[in-house]
Amino acid sequence: MWKVLIVDDEEGVCELLRDVLEDAGFEAWIAYNARDAINILENKTPDTILLDIRLPDADGIQLINDFKEMGVNVPVILMTAFGTTEIAIQAMKQGAHDYLNKPLNLDELLLTVQKAVKMQQLVSEVATLREELDQETDAVDNLIGQSRHMQDVFKLIGKVADSDITVLIQGESGTGKEVVARAIHNNSRRSNRPFIKINCGSIPEHLMESELFGHEKGAFTGAIYQKPGKFELAHSGTVFLDEIGELPLHTQVKLLRVLQEKEFERVGGTKCIKVDVRILAATNRNLKTMVEEGNFREDLYYRINVVNIKIPPLRERKDDISLLVNHFLNKYTKKYNKEISGIYQNAMTSLVNYNWPGNVRELKNICEQAVVMSRSAAIMFEDLPLPLNGDLMLGNNHSNSLPLVINKNKTLKEVVAEVEKQMILAALNANNWNRQETAKALGLNRRSLYSKMKEFDLVDG
Repeated sequence: MWKVLIVDDEEGVCELLRDVLEDAGFEAWIAYNARDAINILENKTPDTILLDIRLPDADGIQLINDFKEMGVNVPVILMTAFGTTEIAIQAMKQGAHDYLNKPLNLDELLLTVQKAVKMQQLVSEVATLREELDQETDAVDNLIGQSRHMQDVFKLIGKVADSDITVLIQGESGTGKEVVARAIHNNSRRSNRPFIKINCGSIPEHLMESELFGHEKGAFTGAIYQKPGKFELAHSGTVFLDEIGELPLHTQVKLLRVLQEKEFERVGGTKCIKVDVRILAATNRNLKTMVEEGNFREDLYYRINVVNIKIPPLRERKDDISLLVNHFLNKYTKKYNKEISGIYQNAMTSLVNYNWPGNVRELKNICEQAVVMSRSAAIMFEDLPLPLNGDLMLGNNHSNSLPLVINKNKTLKEVVAEVEKQMILAALNANNWNRQETAKALGLNRRSLYSKMKEFDLVDG
């Protein structure tokens, strides 16, 4: 339900506007002066404000700035019985959404309020989409893969996405559990609704229930206003419980009720709140062992483990490393505006042979650092950040390094072509002249590789 704050010192006007707005499906709050309006805004956030331009204790136009300083960024509709060109200009300059002349035309007022809340909804959705887009741009990195293990993961995502079934996603840190959760949500019928992530390991235990289920004003020390919880905010969308193994036992009981009954009460409240949410959970811990040790409820375990998706660690999907490396290098080369055309074969071999305890997240960070540190046309073994490059299973043996020929008499185009030729030749030799594997290692398609081989007169050895 959309909420409107009415600020006017005339009681009759306030009551009339409240009746009109409530009949139209809005919730309306009333303040008869600036002080009361500020008190309300300290505890509640409306979707728009109807503000009289002349109040007993403040100027309405100046009050718009006061609202902004409080962090209240919602459309303000000014109301005035003294409509002049100067007032209209000042109102718009101060950021008013619109202004209405008294006596008010109620149809016009209702239409203006409806437009204002729709604009506010659009602004909120754009902000949410930008945030999600930033997350998903990074998230898609982890879903790159053609290994059998990742293909199995992709198939499972496709099977469960369009249902409301609860899914438990398991895998080591850095494997991409949140990525899989977002992929499930984005391919579901709830894709245009909220995706709310809750990191159960980062919320203090004494605040956990308040974060999940909200609280009423005065429920505990510091609860100076009513606050909706994550489940309430996610209504009709998806809740992603990351690190669910860290959830305290007493909170697990309440979560079980949400799963079974789709309802809860805010902390300090008695009103039962119904929600329609899909729950996805993730953990890097062994929940079955935790159940046996008495640290995780058995009934909750079976409720969340309806479908289980296990993401393989990077060391078990070596076939995907070259794809990921080329993706990350391309991404960060553009981000940092670097002239990097590829990676030397011994550096790639080192990355493939490394054990990757931090999985894809670690690989991503290594590639970003390498791009930043590189001063050549291709990533060299030496560009891989220390102390990690000493552990990449090639030791200090750089005999496989691809020589980079720089001739002062050559143009930049000729130098780049020479580097390209050397990289392709080294990759062909490393892959026994298998064009498909060579193309994969270089991040090219087979047609592009063949075209380059013809250009550089590279014949099968």
